[in-house]
Amino acid sequence: MADPAKLVFMIDVDNTLLDNDRFFAELTARLDRLFGEAECQRYWRLYENRRETLGYADYLGALQDFRLENNDEAALLQASEFMLDYPFADLLYPDALAVVDHLGRMGTTIVLSDGDIVFQPRKIRRSGLWDAFGGRVLVYVHKERMLDDIERRFPATRYVMVDDKARLLAAMKLQLGDRLTTIFPRQGHYALDSVVADVAPAPDVAVRHIGELLGFSVQDLNLSKAGV
Repeated sequence: MADPAKLVFMIDVDNTLLDNDRFFAELTARLDRLFGEAECQRYWRLYENRRETLGYADYLGALQDFRLENNDEAALLQASEFMLDYPFADLLYPDALAVVDHLGRMGTTIVLSDGDIVFQPRKIRRSGLWDAFGGRVLVYVHKERMLDDIERRFPATRYVMVDDKARLLAAMKLQLGDRLTTIFPRQGHYALDSVVADVAPAPDVAVRHIGELLGFSVQDLNLSKAGV
């Protein structure tokens, strides 16, 4: 059994523990029903503009922008309710919570996510992940730029990062070197990106889905040699 004080598992949320692509598709369908195809496309243009400007997904902010040229208040309220009350627990990948429990037996587990400071924490709470991680939740604008803060909050000998974005894993590996093991679950649209093969350094471990980690031990992750 590893010492939790020596090992910290940092685990992403969207398309790592829950199927955010499905939420994206269902939100698109709902907006199309409420406002029509043209307005639905306008919402996503505003969303992309905000993401490019802010560096993270801002669904609620995009809805505020969308409202400025749409006066269907009843439909806007329905769209807001859909986002805020969405049953995110239904989007958890099979065995996601079991994986959190399994890794928690080897070390300390924390949520490490990007996103806005209102909708993303609500998603984490409504999915049940907040409780599963015992409230150890960090949400940043750019988490790969916040490693000093993460280390201060959760000091450890070794770290493991589980994320569906290979480029982010590489950026963190370049900073922490051998102190970080990167795990790449091939889930979601980023995992299917054609540029994944060109990312360097490549992820230390790749799995087809998050549930595969149930079969991993400290030794399988090459952590035992570091004294973990």
